Amino acid sequence: MRTLPHPAMEAVRLDTVLAALADPLRRRIVRQLSEGGEAQACGAFDLPVTKSTSTHHFRVLREAGVIAQYYRGNKILSQMRADDLEARFPGLLQAILAAEQVTVAGP
Repeated sequence: MRTLPHPAMEAVRLDTVLAALADPLRRRIVRQLSEGGEAQACGAFDLPVTKSTSTHHFRVLREAGVIAQYYRGNKILSQMRADDLEARFPGLLQAILAAEQVTVAGP
């Protein structure tokens, strides 16, 4: 079975996570995964970018330790590493999602 590399949570650095979440499209992916609660195929995301750019954004999130990805058949499914992130950086994901909600809702 093909696998994708993921960092061990103890190797995940705060600056890497924050850099990954600095991009609005990657925050959009994180928001959708967080709201859905289940693993989702990359094709489930309606991103205004090419497939290769979308793949890049998912890879950045995976390599930062924000999401986990795995193969199921010929699809790659993505899911949040919410529990891992909460254990490593308490409150960070909730703060990012809350700030993103305010940004999306607007003034």
